[in-house]
Amino acid sequence: MSEQLFPVTSFDVHQVAQKYGTPTWVYEQATIEKRISEVKSFDVIRYAQKANSNLAILKIMKNNGVVVDAVSAGEVYRAIKVGYTTDGEHPEIVFTADMFDQDALDVIKEHNVPVNVGSVDMIQQLADAGLKVDITLRINPGFGHGHSAKVNTGGDVSKHGIWHTDIEECVALGKKLGLNIHGLHMHIGSGSDFDHLSQVSNAMIDAAKRFGSGLRVISAGGGLPIPYQKENIKRIDVEAYYNLWDSARRKIQDIVGNDITLEVEPGRYLIAESGYLVTQIASIKSQADRHFYLIDAGFNDLVRPSFYGAYHHITIQAQPGSTLDSNKDVVVAGPLCESCDVFTQEDGGFVSNRSLPSAQNGDYLILHDTGAYGMAMSSNYNSRRIAAEVLVNNEQLYTIRERQSFESLIQFEKIPAFL
Repeated sequence: MSEQLFPVTSFDVHQVAQKYGTPTWVYEQATIEKRISEVKSFDVIRYAQKANSNLAILKIMKNNGVVVDAVSAGEVYRAIKVGYTTDGEHPEIVFTADMFDQDALDVIKEHNVPVNVGSVDMIQQLADAGLKVDITLRINPGFGHGHSAKVNTGGDVSKHGIWHTDIEECVALGKKLGLNIHGLHMHIGSGSDFDHLSQVSNAMIDAAKRFGSGLRVISAGGGLPIPYQKENIKRIDVEAYYNLWDSARRKIQDIVGNDITLEVEPGRYLIAESGYLVTQIASIKSQADRHFYLIDAGFNDLVRPSFYGAYHHITIQAQPGSTLDSNKDVVVAGPLCESCDVFTQEDGGFVSNRSLPSAQNGDYLILHDTGAYGMAMSSNYNSRRIAAEVLVNNEQLYTIRERQSFESLIQFEKIPAFL
C-alpha cells in the first residue's frame, strides 16, 4: 500500500519550513485533546510526561484536567512550573522510579511529592530520609509485553517494579515504619495489545488480595497502543478497556471493603499522533538496487527507528513549483556518520524499503506519529542542535521551543586554565 494515500498534515508544511527551518517538530493541540477525551471514563488520567515534557504540552494536559507522573526531579520541576501541585485528595504529581537519586529525594522532600516505589529498598529509604509521603507500589506481575523487547517492563528479565510475591512484605514494612502505603500500580510494557493489557487487570485483583485492607487506589498503568502502521488503522477499544478495569475495580472493592479510585497512565496514547517531524530531502542517490532519500534529520532527532526498529508512517510534500512522480521503493536515512541512521528499518537493524513518490532535493519528508518519545529522546550527538517545536492551535503556529543555538551547545563546558 502506498504511504502517500493518507493525509499528510492539517497544517502548511512549507510555511513551517520557511518560518522555522527543518527539521522541526509540530504538534496539533486538537489531536491531544481528542485523545484525552477518549480516556475520560477513568477517575484519574495521569500523563506519563516522559513521552513529551515540553511545558506547553504539560499546560495543555493541566488545562484538560490531566495530572502527571514524573520519573525524575527535573520532571517534577517542569510540572510545578506549569502549576501542578501535590495538595488535595488526588495529588497532581506522583514520582515513579525504581530507585532514588539525591535530586529526587530533595524534590520529594521540598514539595511533599507522593511516590510510586519500584523496589522494597525505596520504602526504607523514604523512612530513613524522614519522608512521610503517600506511597503506591509499582508491581511487576511476573509477565510483560511490548512492541519491542526494549519496552517490555514486566517479567523476570525486567528491572521494573516490585515482584508480585513481595507485596505482603512491602505492606508490613510500611506499617512498621509508619508510612501510608495505599495504592497499587502495574505497567507491563509500551504498545501492548488489548489481550496483554487485559491480563494486568486480573493480576491487579490478585495483587489486591495480597495487599488487603488499606488499599485506596489502583492504576492500570500505560501501554495503550496507537496504529503506527496505517495499513492497520484499527484502534484499541478504550471503552472496553475501561469496562474491563471497572469490573476489576468493583471486585477489588469487595475484597478490601472500601471504595477504590481507578487511574490510567497513558503517555504515547495522548501525544504520539499529534506529532510530526518535518524534514527536507537533502540528497537522493542510488547504489546497486537501492534508492536513498537522505534527509536533514538524524537519529539524534528521532531515535525510535534506530533504537527499537520502530515504524513511523512517512509522507512527502513537494516544494512549491515542484510535483511528485510515481512511487518507487526507497530507503530513508539521515546525515549522521552512523550506519544505523536509517528511518526505514526493522527491529534488529534490518534496512527496509518504503514505497514513496519519486521526489527531488528540497521536497519535504514528514515522519508521522512522532509526538511521543521523539523530541523527548533527542540528543546533541554529532554536536547537532536540538530542533524547534511548534504547536498548532486553530490553524495558527506557536513556537513552544526555539531551535537550539550553537552557543548553548557549549555553555556549560570549561577548558581548564592549564590547557
